[in-house]
Amino acid sequence: MSAIINSTIKTNPMGRWYIAITDASNPEKTEICLDIYEYSDKIEAMGKEYEGKVEVVWTADSDVTPLQIHEIRQQMMAYEAEQEALKKAAEQNASSVV
Repeated sequence: MSAIINSTIKTNPMGRWYIAITDASNPEKTEICLDIYEYSDKIEAMGKEYEGKVEVVWTADSDVTPLQIHEIRQQMMAYEAEQEALKKAAEQNASSVV
């Protein structure tokens, strides 16, 4: 069975977005993430408690703008592309060493 991690996009009083992540089984435990790198690290750390078996549920507060959601999506796509490139480079280096 997987754990449910709630990821809520929020806006601070200055208009900057952030993501609050909460373990649904432990609502007192909330982490604040100011960028996608921090988000990824914290999701991974939370997932270790469940052997990596997590389901992420996304929501956004009503004051979050479509532009902020788009910015987060763009950053996530760039992050995923970067991680994939690093993975491929590591695989190529490993195969060239053998």
